[in-house]
Amino acid sequence: MVDEMDALHSNGTWDLVVLPSSKSTVGCRWVYAVKVGPDGQVDRLKARLVAKGYTQVYGSDYGDTLSPVAKIASVRLLLSMAAMCSWPLYQLDIKNVFLHGDLAEEVYMEQPPGFVAQGESGLVCRLRRSLYGLKQSPRAWFGRFSSIVQEFGMLRSTADHSVFYHHNSLGQCIYLVVYVDDIVITGSDQDGIQKLKQHLFTHFQTKDLGKLKYFLGIEIAQSSSGVVLSQRKYALDILEKTGMLDCKPIDTPMDPNVKLIPGQGEPLENPGRYRRLVGKLNYLTITRPDISFPNRGHTQVVGYTDADWVGSPTDRRSTSGYCVFIGSNLISWKSKKQDVVARSSAEAEYRAMTLAPCELIWLRHLLRELRFGKDEQMKLICDNQAALHIASNPVFHEMTKHIEVDCHFIREKIASGCVATSFVNSNDQLANIFTKSLRGPRIKYICNKLGAYDVYAPA
Repeated sequence: MVDEMDALHSNGTWDLVVLPSSKSTVGCRWVYAVKVGPDGQVDRLKARLVAKGYTQVYGSDYGDTLSPVAKIASVRLLLSMAAMCSWPLYQLDIKNVFLHGDLAEEVYMEQPPGFVAQGESGLVCRLRRSLYGLKQSPRAWFGRFSSIVQEFGMLRSTADHSVFYHHNSLGQCIYLVVYVDDIVITGSDQDGIQKLKQHLFTHFQTKDLGKLKYFLGIEIAQSSSGVVLSQRKYALDILEKTGMLDCKPIDTPMDPNVKLIPGQGEPLENPGRYRRLVGKLNYLTITRPDISFPNRGHTQVVGYTDADWVGSPTDRRSTSGYCVFIGSNLISWKSKKQDVVARSSAEAEYRAMTLAPCELIWLRHLLRELRFGKDEQMKLICDNQAALHIASNPVFHEMTKHIEVDCHFIREKIASGCVATSFVNSNDQLANIFTKSLRGPRIKYICNKLGAYDVYAPA
């Protein structure tokens, strides 16, 4: 708590003033946390002063609150680029990030519990800088960080505002991605990277963590053969919290013969605990379960799309799925239930095909900004010949005339030469795993093709 107060005072977070009659104060409290390292050991104990932002009034105490957050696909892309080019990956951590943002609004806060200034108990804190808990703090922090990084000469990506890049006259590059207070830097300009670090050290309390090892709960290992992403510790923590560490593993997470129907089964004793577990499992799918990025291959953007026709037993809607590669490295994937009932498997597959081009185009836009790889035609792969025919030919007949206009977006991209389609046998359809439950051998085969391995399995 003393260290936190020292940081607040040294940063000029507030001035003690008399509260104006037309203003009200925001409360505050201390929050305590235990920081754990990637090995599960306690790293440090932390106390943080948090404002009671829920008492703020919109228009008076705060305005816009939106702050960019890096897409996880952008993080994977930078890791993949580093693997392909054998660039080292560095990590920085900025202390007390929300204390660095400049407040545009006039906000008053009560003095911190246990640290009321002697003889000045009637005064309140006029906040000059943002504070944890304030609704506008994330936006204020990112605005300050963005301006400091751009002062160095970095450019902010228009495809992802949390990605910054710089190219010098020699063709060397620096890439930076920020996720709140965690920063990853890579590139070929090693001297420039060191200067960028010093620039950040000058403006923020920054801790140099050296080579990247642990980021957003993901363990990262880099070697001469590539980069491996793993969430082993995160998975073990889930098993420990649910009391399933000693349970027997199986080769598939879902039984293909079981169709889950809402309303069936016994009600849960603790629905809140179940929802929290589902959220943790969703986050676990970031690496599914261990992704390897080899240091070889081309940089063409390739997408696989698939659909599980009428897979839902309740409303008969289909599930779309896609996965996107840069070269041989898996960058992005998604599963989404379709909004309407498809009348045929071809329609279901065609609707799935319209989902992937948006991700393909976004990735190519980002790659163009970063000046990485060749600007070549993107490829979209599907295992349904009828869907490919519908996408490549502007025809309307009884089976397709009802399809919404926005679904024909894929036709425009194919006609312009932006995207080329290709057929693949169903046995080699890699997006199959994102649309339906499969048996163990099939899962193992597709995961191997996706570059997802169990790196802890016996050799």
